[in-house]
Amino acid sequence: MCMSDENAPWLIAGLGNPGPEYAMNRHNVGFMVADLLARRMGAKFKRATKGQAQVVEGRIGPPGPLNRRVILAKPMSFMNVSGGPVTALCDFYKVPTEHIVAIHDELDIDHGVLRLKLGGGDNGHNGLKSITKSLGSDYHRVRFGIGRPPGRMQVADFVLKDFSSAERKELDYFVDRAADAAEALVIEGLERAQSTYNS
Repeated sequence: MCMSDENAPWLIAGLGNPGPEYAMNRHNVGFMVADLLARRMGAKFKRATKGQAQVVEGRIGPPGPLNRRVILAKPMSFMNVSGGPVTALCDFYKVPTEHIVAIHDELDIDHGVLRLKLGGGDNGHNGLKSITKSLGSDYHRVRFGIGRPPGRMQVADFVLKDFSSAERKELDYFVDRAADAAEALVIEGLERAQSTYNS
């Protein structure tokens, strides 16, 4: 279990499935946001020393007390077992649970809409379910809306399909906004980030 420490690093985990066949799936939006955050830090993901993940270590925020040490992570297990890699990184880097930010797709929010929150249920999201089983539910979430499947399409089929051509037109903008929201959450705190990005 991760110990609490205000000066401890933050772990931002973008959730998704490894492999090129999943890269543009709705379920992989967490990876997309993590990749953008890594580019902003001018760094490339590398295999973690501990756990089945790719990581980037760096800092975000202005110089001074708001500058935060951050570990960006992409669990390289499959989505349904994200808890193992996240827990291993949390233990290795001594990240308290309340300094974890999971970025993930959210069915019950319209496409492109963001919601930031601390704790709560998993809403049927298997990646969150796995993390909560390992660490409890008191971690932050950046919830990236993908909407509900059309017609009678099964949820599993919907999340493992690529974003539609119409959705892709605005995807870069929404991914950029989600990256901004994750940075704001870590630097400014949840309430201020919510007031800016919870639409």
